[in-house]
Amino acid sequence: MQWQKESVRKVTGGRRRPAAMKRRADIGGAPAETHLGENRTRVARTYGGNHIVIALRANLANVTNPKNGETKRVKIETVEKNTANPNYVRRNLLNKGAVIKTELGSARITSRPGQDGVINALLLE
Repeated sequence: MQWQKESVRKVTGGRRRPAAMKRRADIGGAPAETHLGENRTRVARTYGGNHIVIALRANLANVTNPKNGETKRVKIETVEKNTANPNYVRRNLLNKGAVIKTELGSARITSRPGQDGVINALLLE
């Protein structure tokens, strides 16, 4: 579990006395860490009774060509670059901003696979 509230400690190391205690609403989910592989998703209940689809593994992406606006569903070959974390390239983790190699060429992921459950990407020149 992850708490989405302010830390008890200040930047200086001093202790901050919280005005309110921890609540159930303050819990965040574990990171999805979407891998490259055969499609696998999970449906999770969110706060408020809604549901989101979490992509655990994916091998297909909706790639849009910005020149003509055409979108195709293509196979992801590998992760080329990831500015979030260099280790994500070695582990083939898919997240927003990652550059993936597809059948059409290199594309940048614009969606959040762990939140949306689908991979949308924009073709790079």
